[in-house]
Amino acid sequence: MLGKFFQKPGKEEGERVPPGQHLAKGFPVLTYGATPQVSTEEWEFGVWGLAKPATFSWSDFMTLPQHEFTADFHCVTHWSKLDVKWTGIKVTDFMSLIELDPKVAHIMEHCYGGYTTNISLKDFIREENFFAFKVFGEVLPDEHGGPMRLVVPHLYAWKSAKWINGLEFLAGEELGFWERNGYHRRGEPWAEERYSSAFNS
Repeated sequence: MLGKFFQKPGKEEGERVPPGQHLAKGFPVLTYGATPQVSTEEWEFGVWGLAKPATFSWSDFMTLPQHEFTADFHCVTHWSKLDVKWTGIKVTDFMSLIELDPKVAHIMEHCYGGYTTNISLKDFIREENFFAFKVFGEVLPDEHGGPMRLVVPHLYAWKSAKWINGLEFLAGEELGFWERNGYHRRGEPWAEERYSSAFNS
């Protein structure tokens, strides 16, 4: 498996690859359950909880500034892909439209298909995070989270929620689907925060 699909990082890549990771030769697809298929015409994005409720259409998102991003991508299942090229919208640009309650400290990411994952407000509102709708110049495929996914490069990729369609703003931490099923609450690759202590015991 290592030679066919993955390889050990060389000296040049070594400083960019977190411990326990191998480089993927392709772009693996890991999905739990059926892959949602949502057209841009029916796609909606909601905001609720400790924020002024709002709903955004695809065209609403497309009016925001669009940027090209190059970011390394680290999956909790021990593979990394370097220099992934995306097109998307900065989280900070989207958040300029949102009215938050001062008590907000955490967010639940909601996705088509019923997926959820949690993230702290501090980890979410970073300049390098973005909502992606293209990868390597092509429309983001369903299996990679299309029509839109979040990308949070500094955390393991399950925090970069595929098929994202809403943010629930919270005063305290609540666990999402992945965290309730044994994954770490934060997921920092360089610290190998893969699984919760309860899951490991």
